[in-house]
Amino acid sequence: MEERKAKIKRETQETAVALEIAIDGSGEFEMTTGLRMFDHLLSQMAQHGCFDMKVSATSHDPHHMVEDVALCLGRVFNQALGDKKGIIRMAHAFVPMDDALVMVAVDVSGRGYAVIEADLGAGAISDLPAPLIIHFLESFALEARLNLHCQVLRGSDDHHKAEALFKALARALDQATKYDPRLQGRVPSTKDILE
Repeated sequence: MEERKAKIKRETQETAVALEIAIDGSGEFEMTTGLRMFDHLLSQMAQHGCFDMKVSATSHDPHHMVEDVALCLGRVFNQALGDKKGIIRMAHAFVPMDDALVMVAVDVSGRGYAVIEADLGAGAISDLPAPLIIHFLESFALEARLNLHCQVLRGSDDHHKAEALFKALARALDQATKYDPRLQGRVPSTKDILE
């Protein structure tokens, strides 16, 4: 199988993003967005998905920063997966973190769609406005062209809920992108294509 890697640079009037990912990595990461909590969450995604990720981003506005990183990450994730031949495709993960319990289910279907049930409040988690976490997940799913369902099943601490969301996303994506030897390199779809 060929290496599943991709990178992107995107510069607008609002942000500058350089991002790269290796799907079959070991969880190595470098995150520099200027938002400590966002770096922390992205690092959890890399670590627990065993994706090698580098993210460098600058912006004067947290909303544009988070949105553009999500768009870029989704694009490189989809690009790195290529034709998706032989992948498991669908997976889910339950992740507890102290008081929080989160479920994430993904289908790397070629169709972007997101349903996020996460009561994170309107305030900030450290230096990251909490509503941007949901916006990140939605934007990532659309650009990665995958179905994403996330549900915070319980929890009272927004930090724990957010971190469990990213860990569960990582675990579900790791499982969904693994190769299933029984498929013998076939596309996991009766349509014989995932785009």
